[in-house]
Amino acid sequence: MSTFDPDALECLAAIVEEGGFERAAVRLSITQSAVSLRLRSLEVQMGTVLIVRSRPLKATTAGRLLLKHAMQMRLLRADLDRDLRELAPGVAGAAGEAERISIAVNADSIATWALPALSPLAHQGLGLEIITDDQDFTFEWLREGRVLGCVTTLRSALRSCKIEPLGSMRYVAVAQAAFAQAHCPNGLNPHNFSSLPFIAFNRKDDLQAEFVADACGLKHVALRHLYVPSSEGQLQAVLAGWGVSVLPELMVSAPLTQGRLVNLMPGHTLPVALFWHCWNLNSVVLDALTHALKSAALTALSHGEVRHKTGQ
Repeated sequence: MSTFDPDALECLAAIVEEGGFERAAVRLSITQSAVSLRLRSLEVQMGTVLIVRSRPLKATTAGRLLLKHAMQMRLLRADLDRDLRELAPGVAGAAGEAERISIAVNADSIATWALPALSPLAHQGLGLEIITDDQDFTFEWLREGRVLGCVTTLRSALRSCKIEPLGSMRYVAVAQAAFAQAHCPNGLNPHNFSSLPFIAFNRKDDLQAEFVADACGLKHVALRHLYVPSSEGQLQAVLAGWGVSVLPELMVSAPLTQGRLVNLMPGHTLPVALFWHCWNLNSVVLDALTHALKSAALTALSHGEVRHKTGQ
């Protein structure tokens, strides 16, 4: 079995993560030509191209396999650093760039319950990088080998990965009180949703349409969308009177109580099941991440009937 140069593996990871050779060189504190040479040495060793020089740069199938190997090497170093600090505090330094642990978490979880769950690990010195995306797409980051774990709506585990159910995030349709009074004083219904602007996370976000279709008993709906690519931003846009949005109960409970927001369908919620996927490896860091997220989800999320999506 081939042995790969750790510096060259980190170089490959930097190119993919930074999206280019120049930024990878800055991160690694080497020249751009040195970045090219390290990548070239890996490609010669593998006998194939590892990076597609497109815009944006993309790893090939072989490149993704080596990228996953680079992530595993980071995890081993992070485990060692954690063990050394427990054995002799102060011996191991804080995690550096090469020991950064990447996970993908959906934006709504970051905005509500996930960051408090991860705070103790960050305070212990774990070098975390949290990638955010729509909850249906965080899974792709794990599939491509670019993260060690992800919080997602998909429940089918990848090969060599394990899955833990977390519970369900409950969503409600809300609008600013003045907006609701002016545009939908009787709430959201099958006769007025098509005339209302809905604020979504991005073009991949189908939660607004899913909620309306479910609430109104329709198969498919077409909505007028505005896009704000952050959960907090969506909430601020709703509070500013831009339109309607479907947001987590955890996020809107305070402004609903204060009367700043109105629940447009008080009798309807959309529960969306969340799952934690991670590599099936013997790792104290992965175990700590899994325990932290499961413990927080146990109190923050609902654990009754949930809906889930099946991975492809």
